[in-house]
Order: sequence, then C-alpha cells, then structure tokens
Amino acid sequence: MCRCASIWILTTLRNGKPQRSSRSTWLEAPVASIGRAARFATKSLGPLIPKDCSSLFRNRTSSKKFQDCELMQVLGDKQSKKLGKRIETIIMIYDFEGLGLKHLWKPAVDVYIEILGMFEENFPESLKHLFIIKAPKLFPIAYNMVKHILSEDTRRKLIILGANWKEDLQKYIDPAEIPMIYGGTLTDPDGNPKCESKICHGGDVPQKYYVRNQLKQQYEHSIMVNRGSSQQLEYEILFPGCVLRWQFMSDGADIGFGIYLKTKMGSRQHAGEMTEVHPNQRYNAHLVPEDGTLTCSDAGIYVLRFDNTYSYLHAKKISYTVEVLLPDKKSEEKFQKLDEQTQRVENNHA
Repeated sequence: MCRCASIWILTTLRNGKPQRSSRSTWLEAPVASIGRAARFATKSLGPLIPKDCSSLFRNRTSSKKFQDCELMQVLGDKQSKKLGKRIETIIMIYDFEGLGLKHLWKPAVDVYIEILGMFEENFPESLKHLFIIKAPKLFPIAYNMVKHILSEDTRRKLIILGANWKEDLQKYIDPAEIPMIYGGTLTDPDGNPKCESKICHGGDVPQKYYVRNQLKQQYEHSIMVNRGSSQQLEYEILFPGCVLRWQFMSDGADIGFGIYLKTKMGSRQHAGEMTEVHPNQRYNAHLVPEDGTLTCSDAGIYVLRFDNTYSYLHAKKISYTVEVLLPDKKSEEKFQKLDEQTQRVENNHA
C-alpha cells in the first residue's frame, strides 16, 4: 500500500518575488479539510489505494475540493489583514513518494482531472508555484494524463525538484515551519519529527463509505467471444516505457485474459507463437470488473487476448476500454537530468 501524495500550500505575495515565510504556511491534502493558516494543522489521506476511490461519492469529492479552494481565499484574506500585505496566491508542494501503476486506475484519474479542471476554471490566478518532490520515473506518464487540462501558464508554474529538494524548499519556506522529516526543524511537542499532532497521515477508506454497487462503469467498446474461441486486440507500442491500461467486464460468466508480444508482424499468431508478457488466466469479470496496467519494456505489437476456448456452451460479451499511456517528453528529459544529478551526489558520498 502506498502513501497518498501530500500537498503543502504556502501563501505568498502576488506579483512579488518568491520569499520564505515563517507565518503564513499551512498544509492541505486531497479530499481533506484545510487547517488554520500560519500552522501545519490539517488532515491528509495517507495510505490510499486509488481503487478505493470507486467507493466514494464522486460528487462529494469534487464539492469538498471546491469548498477547500473557497476556504483558501478566506484564509488569504485573514492573512492579508494579519500581515498587512495582500495575500492572493499559494505555493503547492506535491509529495509523490509511492506513486505506482495502481494509482493510474482510470476512475480515480478521472476524478482528479475533474478536480484540476475545477481549479483551473474557478481559481486560475491563485497558484504561484507547484513543486514536485520525490517523484518516481512513472511521473512523466502520470503527468501526461492530466496536463491537457492545465493551461500553459499553469504548466510553467510546475517545477520538479531533484535530490536537493529539502534545501530548495527552504528558499520558499522557513525551516521552522517545515516538519523535520522534510528537512526543517518543526517537531511535535514530544519531539515527533512527523508532526502527527498537526498532520493526520490518514489510512484506509472505511468500508462504510463504499458505494461500489451504486456505480456503473462506462466502457468504450464491446466484442463477442464465441464459444470455444478467442478474440485478439492489437496495440502498437512505438517505444519502451509506455503503459497499457485496460478495464473490462464480461456478461454472464468468467473469461480468460492475457497479454502477448507478437514475434511476427502482419499475420495473426496463436498464443503459443507469441511471447507472453501478462499471464493468461480466467477472471470472474461478470462479478467484479477487471482492470490493470502493464509497463511495456519493448516496442512492438501487443496483443490483448480474451480466451473462451474452454467454454463449449456459452459465448461471452466483453465490454472494455484499453488505452496506451505515453510519458510526457519534457518531464522525461527532466527526470534523466535529475537521475544524473542524483547519481553524482551518491558517488560523492560513497
């Protein structure tokens, strides 16, 4: 289970140079209540498998985030009066530690895109900078999925920090306002470096909030797999590092599913003639919709195969959505440079 990306938000002066602040820093995280300005005092989701998002009311999630954004403006007004300066913009810091393929689950991404769109449409000038810390190599693909919703102006505000991110953050936030685990000096009264009295690190979504039976997934395509036969779907991967993402459900009974890499271009190949890259097995997709992702290590033609050869009586209708996720090239180049910097730092400490 992975930790959800946290968000730090630092109020700054609009139309002014970025500056450190010791009095106007506050923390916020996705689908969480915002704490009081001038302190790290709020809640975060903490460990979260994105599939759990299918068990939350989508409208409640979006409404809560809209409410949070309005509260940001109220807190900005209060800080303006307190500091005698006009506070209208924020700095956001995303901690992407633990980002994995499970976080690319389409319904969860769709909810996040909806929230980003709401922020862009209603609060476009509220963002000063957005820093990315501890981002894994998967980040360029995740960013490419959502960047279309961001304006060019917002994209320019996004900054990916490398191995020295702790030092870089202190150029904008006073160390006294940064928890010790993030390179600052702030601790709880008992010395806890995680500042758990100010930051709720969250946990699993309680089952009482699950509404799985009330949700109906929409699929882009459907095919019929006749009894004793199979159906193949081909997708061309132009370069390594792309991600195949799929969702499907079957009507009435289970279905076999596997992914193969073709060894011969042009003609159709049987499963035994191809390289198996995702093991073929039977899924009860008529009971629970199936979904997954695969990082393609090689370029070529990938075949998603629905297998009904074991059934002599029943044909199966399959509803499915398949996508090829491409990495964002600029982010990928940035990550290559950061990797080189990190390697040099590690070599110097060796």
